[in-house]
Amino acid sequence: MSYQITIEPLGHTVEAEEGQTILDACLRAGVWLPHACCHGLCATCKVQVVDGDYEHGNASPFALMDFEREERKALACCATVTSDVTIEADVDEDPDAHHYPVQDFEGVVEEIVALSPTIKGIRIRLPGAGIAFQAGQYVQVQIPGLDQPRAFSLASRPDDPTLVELNVRRVPNGQGTTYLHDVLKQGDTIRFTGPLGRFFVRLSDPQPLIFMAGGSGLSSPRSMILDLLDSGEQRDITLVYGARNRAELYYDEEFLVLASQHPNFHYLPALNEPTETCNWTGARGFVHDAAVAHFGNDFRGHRAYLCGPPVMIEACIRSLMQGRLFERDIYTEKFLTSADGANALARSPLFRSL
Repeated sequence: MSYQITIEPLGHTVEAEEGQTILDACLRAGVWLPHACCHGLCATCKVQVVDGDYEHGNASPFALMDFEREERKALACCATVTSDVTIEADVDEDPDAHHYPVQDFEGVVEEIVALSPTIKGIRIRLPGAGIAFQAGQYVQVQIPGLDQPRAFSLASRPDDPTLVELNVRRVPNGQGTTYLHDVLKQGDTIRFTGPLGRFFVRLSDPQPLIFMAGGSGLSSPRSMILDLLDSGEQRDITLVYGARNRAELYYDEEFLVLASQHPNFHYLPALNEPTETCNWTGARGFVHDAAVAHFGNDFRGHRAYLCGPPVMIEACIRSLMQGRLFERDIYTEKFLTSADGANALARSPLFRSL
């Protein structure tokens, strides 16, 4: 059995199977709705149900309060419909966004490489046309034995949709990353869903770009930078990448070569705990420290794209704002899991409330 979901103010109608969430039905039909955590925690995907019957699902009482339920509001990532419905969503169309329908994919692991002592690069070959995606997006990977998928950014170029690369950092006691590090091997089949997310470069905005990344948060910026340079982008692009020590500074050689080949690309690696064996002569400190030292605490006239651990992102936002950038100038990518708890925020507390 299936039902029709009409999305206002777009006027689009999509089909939802029984038990399928509103968000999943829309994304698979190529209709984007605002969303972030996909676990019913952050309230980013809140919609108004104008007409029809539905069930709330596992929406957190913190993200969807009792009075909002009485007003027929719902979280699209959790709510399922039990009749034809009409919803109103706060859809902010972006002229730079590409709308690719979310699909399920199955590929073969072509190669697994140790990028650092804690990060592995998993390269997956897809059949047929592969996955069309916008640089900066992510996928949800199915892990055998786990109920919920795990989110990983796409680190590869969009121009070869049959080859997908994921950069996976080992999380202590993390069931998903333990499987991907210790069990998954070359030749295995891997399944994932995507593309997802709204982290992408606003190409219509001509301002110089600053990418700030830490750890495996380098995945999205790598894809975005490779895509920009491949397309012949001429504006200034600066990557500030932070790691603990030199061994953790992965894709360092690749970015050094790119910087030597493209005068408009500037690469600034920084180590916050360099060892004596590192023989490190570059920037020291955290990502935001290195950025401030490089730009002189004046970021005006730039657009910043941040990807990494939440603590790093908050520190970078604070430094960027002190250097005269504003919310409209800063784009971030953070993943929220069910373990983050009901008080988890999809947006920085330094930004205005939704």
